[in-house]
Amino acid sequence: MSTVILTGLPVPGSPLEDELRSLGFDVRAVPAPEDAPAALAGVPAGQRVAVVDSGFVGHPHALRLALTDPRFDACAVTGAFAVQPGARAALERAAALTPDGEGPYADRLAAAVEASGTAVQRPELGTLVAAVPSGAAERAEALAAVAAVDDEAVRLRSAVKARDGFFTTFFISPYSRYIARWCARRGLTPNQVTTASLLTALLAAGCAATGERWGYVTAGVLLLVSFVLDCTDGQLARYSLQYSTMGAWLDATFDRVKEYSFYAGLALGAARDGDDVWALALGSMILMTCRHVVDFSFNEANHDATANTSPTAALSDRLDSVGWTVWVRRMIILPIGERWAMIAVLTATTTPRIVFYALLVGCAFGALYTTAGRVLRSVTRRAKRTDRAAQALADLADSGPLAELVAKAASRPRPLPRLPFAVLGAALVVGVAWYEPFGSTTVIYAALIYALLSGVAVGIPPRGPLDWLLPPLFRAAEYTTVLVLAVKADVPGALPAAFGLVAAVAYHHYDTVYRIRGGSGAPPRWLVRATGGHEGRVLLTVVLAAVLAREAFPVALTAVAVFVALVVLVESIRFWVSAGAPAVHDEGEPA
Repeated sequence: MSTVILTGLPVPGSPLEDELRSLGFDVRAVPAPEDAPAALAGVPAGQRVAVVDSGFVGHPHALRLALTDPRFDACAVTGAFAVQPGARAALERAAALTPDGEGPYADRLAAAVEASGTAVQRPELGTLVAAVPSGAAERAEALAAVAAVDDEAVRLRSAVKARDGFFTTFFISPYSRYIARWCARRGLTPNQVTTASLLTALLAAGCAATGERWGYVTAGVLLLVSFVLDCTDGQLARYSLQYSTMGAWLDATFDRVKEYSFYAGLALGAARDGDDVWALALGSMILMTCRHVVDFSFNEANHDATANTSPTAALSDRLDSVGWTVWVRRMIILPIGERWAMIAVLTATTTPRIVFYALLVGCAFGALYTTAGRVLRSVTRRAKRTDRAAQALADLADSGPLAELVAKAASRPRPLPRLPFAVLGAALVVGVAWYEPFGSTTVIYAALIYALLSGVAVGIPPRGPLDWLLPPLFRAAEYTTVLVLAVKADVPGALPAAFGLVAAVAYHHYDTVYRIRGGSGAPPRWLVRATGGHEGRVLLTVVLAAVLAREAFPVALTAVAVFVALVVLVESIRFWVSAGAPAVHDEGEPA
């Protein structure tokens, strides 16, 4: 239960108390601000508590934004201020010191809490009204302003992500927001909708796995339904402000689970028709994951950097000002909406092989386009990488015990850039794995050199202009080595086992990204060490290929995949359902 303290004499005819109760608050009225501290003392310490001026005039959604958003310890609009338990002490100190002064009492409390060092979120209201009129004339004017704006229409518009792809914006969001409202009015939660989206996608993967035309058509339709639900869960969270720690975890990871499960379903369906496309499925997953790591790594490297003054950034800003180029540039990188639409249509009308060819070509083009632009921005920008950004890149590198040992020995700064070491190591291990026959011990030496060079690459904090490329290079080296060895093994089950291993490791890498995004830091070092780090897993994979018979290699890959999945999932679930996990919702670029 949450409690609101309504300060001041009641205003005849005001619906404020009813609106506060409809938002789930227990209302306690006090006649004057000096009575607020005593009222605060009577509210249990573990509750959210708010202070609202009895003369408040505004839209219910303005109150909802200020008083119910779980992501912030303290939040305020004019005439209304709310804190969660984390900021309760700051509120009580402010209440004890600020009974007098100019302006609404809630505003003075918010200012005092902020001055004490506690961040106070002030949501953008747009056309919504939040005011405390000082007289009858001002009150009438405020009431007229409230009546002139449709609160529900604003709430529906704000439910849609501010930045999204063309397909999502124009073909999904115009009606999915109403589905979100329908869900909210029936008490459904975003987590339930997210789970429904996952189950629908898994059902679509199962239909694709039949290898029949009816299965492919049904799979395409279900994949689109799953995407509609995927948009709806976020819109429901924004519409009703139902952000949660579990929701952050589900929303952050289920998109990848759905997409990669569908790849597996297509590969199984093709196999039923006598067409082995597991290599294409794994290649598509590798390309997509590495592309995402490029996005994440670049964004984290520049998360708190100064403004980009590079000519490339200036050109991008000029193109964005044209208008239509914004949508073209978003479409050509094949974001999730366009990608799922393409997969759904091609699944229903063509074959799995064609689906994967289209994915590989489209995603490769998008990856080259975005990476080239970011490289140009990085080499021409004038900005210093912060300690936070350097640490985020080091965490994203996922270096294990072997690289740590080498890094300690190579920790003294040298004038040579470190990126070439990573490029050389990645090219060496992948190239040798491809050139040498399966089982060659030469690949083990290449993997040892890769571990050595990758350790040298992370021996000092990654502060160079292109050091954000280190994590995607390590991901590409690890995943591609597994793919090459599985192809070279040329035995049944090798590629599906490799698919499972890469999927388990990719989940670990996505989990790392979203922990960093949520401000909680990387997974614990014991987890990275237990799973070997990228260089340890590469070395283990090539050793297994060298010492085991071909027929035993798929079994070994499966065992490693199961171990990694179990360790990573147990720790991930423990973290995301814990009270310490952040209540966030992804508002970033379309994935």
